Amino acid sequence: MPQPGCLSSCYFCWVMETPTLTTSSALWALLLATLGSAAGQPLGGDTVCTARPLAKYSITFTGKWSQTAFPKQYPLFRPPAQWSSLLGAVHSSDYSLWRQDQYASNGLRDFAERGEAWALMKEIQAAGERLQSVHTVFSAPAVPSGTGQTSAELEAQARHSLVSFVVRIVPSPDWFVGIDSLDLCDGDHWREEVSVDLYPHDAGTDSGFTFSSPNFATIPQDTVTEITSSSPSHPANSFYYPRLKTLPPIARVTLVRLRQSPRAFIPPAMDLAGNDILDSLSVPETPLDCEVSLWSSWGLCGGPCGKLGAKSRTRYVRVQPANHGAPCPELEEEAECIPDNCV
Repeated sequence: MPQPGCLSSCYFCWVMETPTLTTSSALWALLLATLGSAAGQPLGGDTVCTARPLAKYSITFTGKWSQTAFPKQYPLFRPPAQWSSLLGAVHSSDYSLWRQDQYASNGLRDFAERGEAWALMKEIQAAGERLQSVHTVFSAPAVPSGTGQTSAELEAQARHSLVSFVVRIVPSPDWFVGIDSLDLCDGDHWREEVSVDLYPHDAGTDSGFTFSSPNFATIPQDTVTEITSSSPSHPANSFYYPRLKTLPPIARVTLVRLRQSPRAFIPPAMDLAGNDILDSLSVPETPLDCEVSLWSSWGLCGGPCGKLGAKSRTRYVRVQPANHGAPCPELEEEAECIPDNCV
């Protein structure tokens, strides 16, 4: 159990705290403290954070994955559109939970593909124990629909001022949203409020194109990439909207600095059954054009002997239009022909 005084979101309080040191371990403790201090320094030319004291924040994740904004193949059942629990860490610049254009870890793969968090938690724990690059880990409950909110609290300090998190898109092959190394510190002071629009990312471990695609491992593994309205460019892609220059944000995260005791913070209540209000106020309408199949083969030519007959072929609707998208074309076509078997 966490020791008294730990934040409820601080997974590492019990890991990082140790019993009273003996004389034989004093030098080892001093070495860890020195390395831990060095680990918190920014890499390269990053600005050093000198803000004091500790800063506590509320983090609110808002899902904007609605059928109005993302009508193509929108999951309505088994399972319906929803979000996994949020898992994140407050860390220094020498740690990365995930990064675009780099390979996902085994833990992130398990989380993005199946929502299994254990391996990812172990990776974060290892980073916390190694040079103390992780200060705290935090989590927020899942959102059981495409639109809705969930909240948590976190604590940052000067040596650990970066926030990263991931939330899995459910259902999906290996798609997620998140933030990589958002700095809550601005020189000598803490940011009061930060809001960021979120867009879908592909973990690069599964090659499925649609929300409900079966498991199809990507071999060799690809890097983490952002999913856009035109990439991947396959028409079957659930996020493929060639008429759009950019996708609308599928989610949003807001971090607000808390002035009161964290115990006094009450996450905003959200009636998840009343998300139509959220949709109508903040979600744009994305036009979805009708998509039809290829033509079938021509049928037999029929007609009276000595005269031209007629043959026909058909096609079917693959995607119904939505939000004033292009209507469906004709689904049946006829052509003149010479009867095969005249009557």
